[in-house]
Order: sequence, then structure tokens, then C-alpha cells
Amino acid sequence: MIRSTRSFNAPLLASAAVLAVSGAYASGAAAQPQVHDHADLGEEAPGQAIEALLEALDEGTAEPVATPTMSFGEWGVDPALLSSTIAPGDDFFGYVNQDWLDANPLPSEFSRFGAFTLLGEKSTSDVKTLMDELVAKDPADLSADETRLVAVHNAFLDTDAIDAADLAPAQPFIDAMAGAGSMAELASLWATPGYPSPLGGFVNVDAKQPDRYVSYLGFGGLGLPDRDYYLDDSEKGQTIQAAYRDYLTFLFTEAGYEDPAGATVAVYALEERIAREISWARTVRRNRDLTYNALSADDIDAMAGDFPAGEMLAKIGLDASPIYVVSLMPPTDEEIEALGLSEETLAQIGKGLPGMIELLNEVPLATWQAWSIKSFLSNNASVLPTRFDAARFGFYGKTLRGTPEQRPRWKRAIRATEGALGELLGKSYVERYFPPESKAAMDDIVANLRLAVGESIDSLDWMGADTKKQALEKLASFDPKIGYRPNLEVYEGLEVGDSPLENSIAASAWGLADSVAKLGQPIDRTEWFMLPQTVNAYYNPTKNEIVFPAAILQPPFFGLNADPAVNYGAIGGVIGHEIGHGFDDQGSKYDATGKLRNWWTDEDRAAFDTLGDALVAQYNAYCPFDEGETCVNGRLTLGENIGDLGGLSLAYRAYKIATKGQDVPVIDGLTGDQRFFLAWAQVWRSTQREANYRNRLRTDSHSPEEFRVNGVVRNLDEWYEAFGVTEEHALYLPPEERVRIW
Repeated sequence: MIRSTRSFNAPLLASAAVLAVSGAYASGAAAQPQVHDHADLGEEAPGQAIEALLEALDEGTAEPVATPTMSFGEWGVDPALLSSTIAPGDDFFGYVNQDWLDANPLPSEFSRFGAFTLLGEKSTSDVKTLMDELVAKDPADLSADETRLVAVHNAFLDTDAIDAADLAPAQPFIDAMAGAGSMAELASLWATPGYPSPLGGFVNVDAKQPDRYVSYLGFGGLGLPDRDYYLDDSEKGQTIQAAYRDYLTFLFTEAGYEDPAGATVAVYALEERIAREISWARTVRRNRDLTYNALSADDIDAMAGDFPAGEMLAKIGLDASPIYVVSLMPPTDEEIEALGLSEETLAQIGKGLPGMIELLNEVPLATWQAWSIKSFLSNNASVLPTRFDAARFGFYGKTLRGTPEQRPRWKRAIRATEGALGELLGKSYVERYFPPESKAAMDDIVANLRLAVGESIDSLDWMGADTKKQALEKLASFDPKIGYRPNLEVYEGLEVGDSPLENSIAASAWGLADSVAKLGQPIDRTEWFMLPQTVNAYYNPTKNEIVFPAAILQPPFFGLNADPAVNYGAIGGVIGHEIGHGFDDQGSKYDATGKLRNWWTDEDRAAFDTLGDALVAQYNAYCPFDEGETCVNGRLTLGENIGDLGGLSLAYRAYKIATKGQDVPVIDGLTGDQRFFLAWAQVWRSTQREANYRNRLRTDSHSPEEFRVNGVVRNLDEWYEAFGVTEEHALYLPPEERVRIW
């Protein structure tokens, strides 16, 4: 799953799906706020630059571009789309996808578009059909649940009412933050639903005692997608930093600050300190050995100094937690020695939570108030007057991701409704769009994948018998979940109305109460972290579960009538990918019960790490920009790359199990093995804007799509045989350089 440094909303906490679940299959999270260095604001009047930006946005694009469609042929892949000019061995991604990409310009509402987007758009359209039916009904005929859905949806859509109300719905929150007389008063607000907070947490399974729930604590505070944006002195970096400061000045002007430029300087300086002194590099944050630190309430109080951390946790409801797991705690000398941390790694580790507490005690109250107010306005921009929504998109959408136009309001209304009451919609979605036959077919594919993983573990020459025994125990305990949870949430007690801001805050308050209520309760193994209508999948290490929502079980990933080679190359690769996360460089640190512990022999772990290092080197060499200077981060993407490589190799083995003894036909001149690999490449059909691409290279733990294809297949002997790839082809790797882990 995608991990992001974000401004935590303390009462809403951070979704466990964001911070506790590993390996969401597709990336695609919206750019999160963070901040940058503060350059000279110049002589412009406050807000002048943002006004110019809003005028530019109003201009739109010269020619609207239709949303692309895709053809998947009669058996799951359309052979007419295979390139006649690109050899499979030179660029397998291009061979499968380039003709489609050339024929389909990127629509202006998207920062990228591909197979995942296509299916996501279908899911949004399907849910809209359900919502339109509810909206068209006589209100007297609506059930209580349907009434809530319509209220949230219509309130978000009613921009006339939002604009007419102006800042009146937000003003009580702004006044409360501005009027806080002390850090204690401000901290009390941070612990109240609706108020953004630099500190936060969530309740989830204890990674070292997976039979109980505990609280995980962390911090945010940045307005740009990553700390590296603050450290970037390049021309592009300075342009983004300046645009962010213009955005802050706009927010402070709208909030009524007498000196909005001065507030911008103060808040930007605070966020830059967080980035430079406190935050950790993403590659280091992945290390589960470093990010599980169990603290007691007394430890938190001792760290907090004058800051009322204990009172804040008590108000949120987290004081019932038996321990507090803190992710970003600088390692001790003993830990540095035990983990063999290099100077290079240590240089990427900031002061963490203790350093953040220092800032809470050192930085003036007025600066924290300003940070809170701008965060509130920015976080809620979509339900504030149009000028806020447009300004936020102007920076986070246009500047950071290169997207020319805002996503249509009706699509965002569906997303907002799903955010508040998503499983109520999910119930209707699965009843209409998810046939029971799909689940039965998926059960068979999952069963064959499990057989394939078992065979693979048995055959490994780099793993010893003791480790293999425990690996097989972990495989046996995997819990696959397909389609939707049996007890979909009904959101009891969540009341909504005609104010979209109040609805959003009410949903946050409900989420807080639901999360905190887990403390002291048995583990709920029926809980899901994705909606049935979500096009994605994930692995959760503390429950050792793999989860595949209903919406992903459609072409091009899965089809009831698709060729088996296509189903195994597509959804089989997805299943293998998620199982693979249980055995990637971090997921492999959890045992069969979901406990974070070392179950490997030292020799086997060293052999595994050596293979991983070789994969890191391969992906570090993929450099799409700046003449080889801007590259994939092989260490950041290692878990996902292991998932892709292992997933596809395991899916291939499962395909052979499924077709053993069968006469696999040649279809349209393509063998079964060829169709298998074509299906994998087709899943990653995607194009994107350069700004979005560059952002993802910094922040995304998933490699860009072309490398999720080319970087994987060139390591698999079976692909070479299927397409006759030789040393004359660009993707050729000598056999001794090919990496095969699982």
C-alpha cells in the first residue's frame, strides 16, 4: 500500500489501510500536502500570484480529449494492438501497449491514464448509476441508509449553496484555532474531530503481539509530497516551492490575516525544519526493524516535556492502549550496531517524534495556529467556496502533477460519498455488478497459486530446510478474501445533512470512535481496508491476509470467459504479487501468525538480501529523465519489485499447474505462454504527464509501469523462450544476471 507523509487529522487518525497494510497493488494516491524552502516572496501583493493562476485555470484547454477506451479482444487481449514495429525483446511494454498509447492522448482531467484508471472510471460510473437511481426516487420512499447516501452526495454537488455560504461553516473552526490561548488549548482542538493536527495515530493490530490492538503514533506537518521537495535546490524544485508559498499566501489572505506574507514565511520555515531536521527518507521508513518502537504512557509523558501529549491522547481516546507503537524513533547505539546501519542510512534518519515534540515546545503558538488554519482550509478545500477548490487544484493538481483540468464534480461527489458511507454503496455494488461465479473462479486460481508457492519454496536452492519449514507454515496460514466482506459496515450513529463540511467532519468523528473502540476487543478478522468497488488489492502482514475487491475482478484482470493464460497472467500475477508481499524484503519479517519476528536463519536471510540487492541495482539503472540523472529508486521500490517479479513467476507456475495434461491451443498465432506474458503487460498499459512521473519517482514505492513490465520479464527464462529473445535484443540479460527470488 502507498505510504505517505501527511498532515495527520488526530481524531480521524490515519487510516490503517494507509499505514498498516502492505503492498497495495496499484499506486494512485493523490498528492499529499507538504512544504518547501521559503524563497523571497518578492514585491507582489499577497495573493497576486494565485489570482493569476486561477485566471489561467479558467482558460481550460484548447481541445477536449475524450476518455480513452480499450479493447481486450475475444479471449482477453486484442492482437490487433500489438506493435508491428517494436520487437518484444527490445521493449515488451511498448510491443504490447505503444500502438494504443499513440492513438489515445491523455485527457485533461488525468495526470495519468491506463488499465487501472479505465477500470476505476468504470467503477465510478457504475456507482453513479446506483446513486442516480437513489437521487431520482421520492424522498419519502428512501430508506434511512439511502437518505444518508443522497444527503452526502447532493450536499457535495451543490456548489451554489457552498459558494453562497462562503466561509460561514468554516468560521467557527478558524476562530477556535485563532483564539487558542495556549498550546494546551490548541492541542485540545487537535484532538477534536475536524481539526488538523501535526500529531496523530491509529488503532491496529500489534505487530509483535497480533492477538491485540494497540495505538500507533506518528507525525506529519508537511504540505508537499515528501521531505525531499524541501531539499531540492534545482530550478524545478524552486519553482514548486515558490508556487506552494503563493498558495499559502492565498490561504492566509482568505483567512483574514493582516500579514499573510509574514504568516507564509513562518509556516514555511516550520515545515522546512520538519523536512530537514525531523523527517526520515522514504527508503528508511520502509524498514520494519526500525519502525516498531513500543513506548509506555510514562515514556510519552517524559518525551513530551511541557506539551500536553497525555491529555491529547486521553481526549482522542487512545489512553486505553496497552502500549504506543512509535514508528520514527532514532535508533539507539545498540540498535545501530545490531542492525548494521551504515553512515549513509543514518544520514537519512531525522530526529523523528522526539524532534517533533521539541518543535511543539519551541515554535511560537502563533505559528502553530497559522499552520492549523491553513491545513484546515487546504484539507477541506473541496467543500469550501469554489475559489479554495480551484486554488488547491491549481497547486496540487496542475503544478505538482501537471494535470490541466479539475476532475468533474460528479466524479468527486461519488468519491466523497464513498469516503463517508462507502460500504453502504458497496452492498448495492456487489449485488448488481459482482456475479457469484467470479468468486468461485477466483477461489480456483488462488488455490493454484498457493500450490505454486509451495512448489517454489520446496525447490529453492538458496533457502535451507529450517527456513523453508516456517515459510510453508506462513503460506498455509494465508487468508484470501475475495469480492467483499460478509458484514459490510452500516455506519450506525453517523448522521449527515446538507452541509458537506459538517458531513466530512461527522465522518471523521465516526471514524475516530470506530477506531478507538477496537482497543481491548478481539481481533476483527472480517475487517477490510478497501471498498468492494475499489480497483486494487492488498496484503496485510499482521493478519497474513490477501484481499481482492470485487471491482478489480473484471477485464483486463479477470474474465469468466477469458483464456486461462490471460487470467493467470493478469489476475494471477496480482494474486502472486500480494502473496509475494508476505515474502518480500519487509513482509518476510512477519511469521505465520502475523508477528513481527525473525524466523530466518542468518545464512538464508543473507542469501535473500543478496538477491534483493541485485534487483535494487537493476532498477536503479532505469533512468527516464535528465540524461540518466533522474532514476527509479530501487531501494524504495524493492518490496513492490519483489512482488511483481515473484508474483509473475508464481503465476506462471500456477498456470502450468492449471493446464497440466491439457492441449493448450494456439490462438491468433499466439501460444499459451505468449498470451500469459501479454496479459501481464496489458495490465500496465498506461501513460502519464511528466510532472506526475517525476513526483512518483520521488514518492511512490511502485516502479513506473514500463519497468513493472520490462524490468520483470527480462528476469524470467520462460519469457525469453516464449518470444525468442536473444542477446541481440535490448532487454536481454545474460542468464547469470537474471534475478529469480521466488
